[in-house]
Amino acid sequence: MQREHFSSRLGFLLLSAGCAIGIGNVWKFPWMAGQYGGGAFVLTYLVFLLILGVPTLTIEFAMGRASQKSPLKMYQQLRPGTGWRFHGYVCLLGNVMLMMFYTTVAGWMLQYLVDTAAGRFAGLDTAGVEAMFGTMLASPGKMTLFMGIVVVSGFLVISFGIQKGLEKITKPMMMLLICMMLILAGHSLTLKGGAEGLAFFLLPDLNRMRDVGIGNVLVAAMNQAFFTLSLGIGAMAIFGSYIDKSHSLAGESLRVCILDTAVALCAGLIIFPACSAYGVPVNQGPALIFMTLPNVFNNLPLGRFWGSLFFLFMTFAAYSTVLAVFENIASCVMELTGWNRKHACLICGAALFVLSLPCLLGYNVLSNVHPIPGHDILDTEDFIVSNLLLPGGSVLFILFCTTRYGWGWDNFLAEANEGRGLKLARWLRPYMTYVLPVIVAVILIAGLISFF
Repeated sequence: MQREHFSSRLGFLLLSAGCAIGIGNVWKFPWMAGQYGGGAFVLTYLVFLLILGVPTLTIEFAMGRASQKSPLKMYQQLRPGTGWRFHGYVCLLGNVMLMMFYTTVAGWMLQYLVDTAAGRFAGLDTAGVEAMFGTMLASPGKMTLFMGIVVVSGFLVISFGIQKGLEKITKPMMMLLICMMLILAGHSLTLKGGAEGLAFFLLPDLNRMRDVGIGNVLVAAMNQAFFTLSLGIGAMAIFGSYIDKSHSLAGESLRVCILDTAVALCAGLIIFPACSAYGVPVNQGPALIFMTLPNVFNNLPLGRFWGSLFFLFMTFAAYSTVLAVFENIASCVMELTGWNRKHACLICGAALFVLSLPCLLGYNVLSNVHPIPGHDILDTEDFIVSNLLLPGGSVLFILFCTTRYGWGWDNFLAEANEGRGLKLARWLRPYMTYVLPVIVAVILIAGLISFF
């Protein structure tokens, strides 16, 4: 059966960026910038995105485009009869595990959109807003409803195929996301008293960096630059398999990274001036979005409108990643079983709904379950994906494409440089063979140390 392709290059760029743009950009990036010193963290993050994210993303795109297969089968296509193929199954596992907790958080975004639009935060003080988050976590039925909406609607879109489903929905959604982002950022920049927050976010301050710890800032920025692109489980390789050879892949990777970074920076432009204008501490950590920002919207003129628009933006960002990873899962299952797309989506949707329940119930019915001592079910699933499968898988992708034991540097370089646009230079080989995997290994080890 002939492999389906995107109808346009714009579709590829927006879908690839959509996979990268998600909760990591609009939720994690702002609170990490707040905790790790603002502008110095942002500058360090941009450097690591260029030297780490672009080459690793190019590797995933090249493996996908050369093999024309899902991550499950691409190793067999590129280097048949070797042990590399087992990592393809780990990639499928990684995508499934990512969605086992991501669907719950996407459901939170959707629930906050509905609650904000319905005016349920109106008139609440700080304690009241914080209590709303706790009430949500203690309501398994309601959380199951919103998680179910995310799973069912996601696989319904995927069931229509690449052009008629995924591309048709994601392109306008990403366009709307970018428009909402610009409107919200423009509004935040007009807030009286917002200049201090803007300076904190954009101006590097070495004193703040020293206060947090230079090493801590470097490791945090390295982590965020890496994880924002969902590298290491083939989530990006699948889009490489759907594009033609008219453009070189380093240029496409750079464009996806620019789009991804633009959304992260705009999320900061939305949040930090608003926090400054209303005296909200920026180092609140993960609670910044759910337990802090509703207070800001309560104090804004037309706050219900701006709050609803913000959580619609958050929902679109999360949903863009959900659709991209669902496509990866469905593609792997189709190649593994021979099922048609609609059958695969039906089975995958039912399975993922069930597999997502433990994370969701981990805040109420299963709150006493701690698979890793001191960590709930979501933390445990996130740890396995973010700290083990993503960096570990990326090391394998890099070694596969740069050493003679895998696909090899020459094959990778020829595929990456085919087409018009930015080319990878041959002199980059020592960096990509010896330095890049060491950087990713440092991320893996640092992640293990910080978690335990």
